[in-house]
Amino acid sequence: MKQIRKFWRNIDPFSLQLRLTIGIAAFSALVLVSLATWTSWKMQQILIDNHKRNIQQIAERLPRDVGLYSEMMQPETGLQKAINNLAATNTLLWLKSPDHKILVKSANLDLLSDSTVAELMSLTKMSIKPQIYKVNQSYFVLSGDSLQVQGKVLGKLFVVQDITHEQTMFAVMVQSLGIASILAIIVLTVAIAFSIKRSLQPLRQLSKMTSVISAQDLGQAQLYLDNAPSEVKELAQTLTMLLSRLSQSWEQEREFVSNVSHELRTPLTIVHGYLQSVLRRQNNLTQTQQEALETAASEAERTIRLLQDLLDLARADSGYLHFNMKSYVLNDLVEEVVEMAQKYSERVITIESTTYPIKVKSDYNRLKQVLLNLIDNAVNYSEAGTPVILKLNQLQDKAILQVCDKGYGIPLQHQSRIFERFYRVDESRNHATGGCGLGLSIVKTLVEGMGGSVSVQSKLGEGSVFTLTLPA
Repeated sequence: MKQIRKFWRNIDPFSLQLRLTIGIAAFSALVLVSLATWTSWKMQQILIDNHKRNIQQIAERLPRDVGLYSEMMQPETGLQKAINNLAATNTLLWLKSPDHKILVKSANLDLLSDSTVAELMSLTKMSIKPQIYKVNQSYFVLSGDSLQVQGKVLGKLFVVQDITHEQTMFAVMVQSLGIASILAIIVLTVAIAFSIKRSLQPLRQLSKMTSVISAQDLGQAQLYLDNAPSEVKELAQTLTMLLSRLSQSWEQEREFVSNVSHELRTPLTIVHGYLQSVLRRQNNLTQTQQEALETAASEAERTIRLLQDLLDLARADSGYLHFNMKSYVLNDLVEEVVEMAQKYSERVITIESTTYPIKVKSDYNRLKQVLLNLIDNAVNYSEAGTPVILKLNQLQDKAILQVCDKGYGIPLQHQSRIFERFYRVDESRNHATGGCGLGLSIVKTLVEGMGGSVSVQSKLGEGSVFTLTLPA
């Protein structure tokens, strides 16, 4: 039962394989059912036509026999004898006068039950066409026509043949044909499903090949299938050319970002330096001038940080962001970062650690940049009076570092995208804090570049916990 449930859960109602299988199987079933129905109808017609010919032969022979017997005996006696001679075990005859009285009947008619005879007689009151009639679980072919002997109409002759045995055999044959058709439909459906699955296998391979291609592999990606149909090979070639164009576009974008970031950072740094120099000699400045210069210096500094982040990301995408990996004591590095952060944030930042020393292999300056970004994020998104806590722990060959705050929290629907570039949970709040949506993306890029990982857990109104896992 569990296997059946698992099978039904794995079926995709919108898959091309299922749609093709159902479509072709339905068409095949329609063809088989139509063929079986036509065969049954045709066999029924053949059976009726065969008995119609027998009845016509009897109707054609009876006048000649009556004429011969009438020359040797009384006409009534000759008529009875002729009818009895033509009657058989499964053939019944009787003659009705124009006023619907039975003039003569075959002797074997008395062998039938009264109800059967009565129903057969009632059928002769209607216009009779040679066809099959069911009477009391028996089947008969009934036909009637006028009987003329020597140019004189004696009455209406009715010929009945009992075809119960043939009809029973026909019903069994039709039933067998129906069962065979159902089995054929099942076998055909399985064969079609297997054939379609094999035919679609190259598309699945192509999908798997494209799913593992990353941004770094776009230029080297080559999609080729040996035993695939021509259409799938053409699709693979088209996708390969598309990936090549995407690689060129991606490379041009990275070069553009890198060049722009590099070219703009130097003049902005000079501008920022001049602004700071003027602000240090603020004796000759009015209040309005001083505020304007401070705003300009702040925006210049913010833009320089943005350009530096963009430059780091561009280098990381190009594979030119190098790491100076060495072993350090994580506890000492965290204490140094906390001391720096407390000076510019004026916030209580505490360290909780039960293990000393915790050694990690990382880039000292890059890890310091990561921690400063996370602490700055915690400070910006929490109230001024709340503390920021850094928790250190070691788990086997991993060093665990958590940056905890009691801030606003991150909605659940945003947590999976918080490390994307330029992604902001709250546009107005990020603008107020000077954020540009790159800080956490830089954190993720640097941590993963050093062989670690970063994750977040957060609840609205309770704060957030960013967890760094580094190789010890």
